[in-house]
Amino acid sequence: MEFGHVGRVVVADDEPVVRRGLRTSVESTGEFHVVAEAADGHEAVEAVRTHLPDILLLDIHMPRMSGPEATAALRSPDSGAVVHIVVTTGFGLDADVEQALALGADAFFPKGAPREEVLAALRAVQEGDAALSPQVLRHVLDALRTPAAAQRRQARERLDVMSAREAEVLGLVAEGLTNREIGERLQLAQEEVKDRIGLLLAELDAANRLQLALLAHTAAGPEAEGAPQ
Repeated sequence: MEFGHVGRVVVADDEPVVRRGLRTSVESTGEFHVVAEAADGHEAVEAVRTHLPDILLLDIHMPRMSGPEATAALRSPDSGAVVHIVVTTGFGLDADVEQALALGADAFFPKGAPREEVLAALRAVQEGDAALSPQVLRHVLDALRTPAAAQRRQARERLDVMSAREAEVLGLVAEGLTNREIGERLQLAQEEVKDRIGLLLAELDAANRLQLALLAHTAAGPEAEGAPQ
């Protein structure tokens, strides 16, 4: 986050008490300001288009338009919205969370998470850095269904365009490392790491770091189901 920049946030949840709690956490340090609240998915999409926030905090289970549907609407090519999407859930990692992440949501955290965890997620996505800890990222990847052989082949074909250095960076992104940690591992400046990840996102047509990790996960493993690991 740029020095002195206050991140603009939209909070979307159908429970007023939850919205108030999130607003309190988000605004507690002065780093972020809630510019609007939404009580359903449709309102969330309209609030993003109206207020142009940096971040949308989006409940995954919403009336009128679900979290995945709202994510898809905001990530569509004709949306025009440029916003980081962080989904919240009271049910842990379920199919809806997985779908939202696959559609381009940047991160998720459970409702009731400590304030520090909420702020850490917001800071991470605002800065374009790792939004999930390695432990949570591994949980996400392990919870996903085993990709079919055709999906693996397609993912590997997409990754064939990478140089050896880009493959190294992608591997470390898939481990959940931050830009600083990747820079230390590869002896690169953080700005260079950020630039390389930006190029990977463009080259591989990925919306965010998590999609890069999912792509690497899909490409890994045996060619066909039942093949030896």
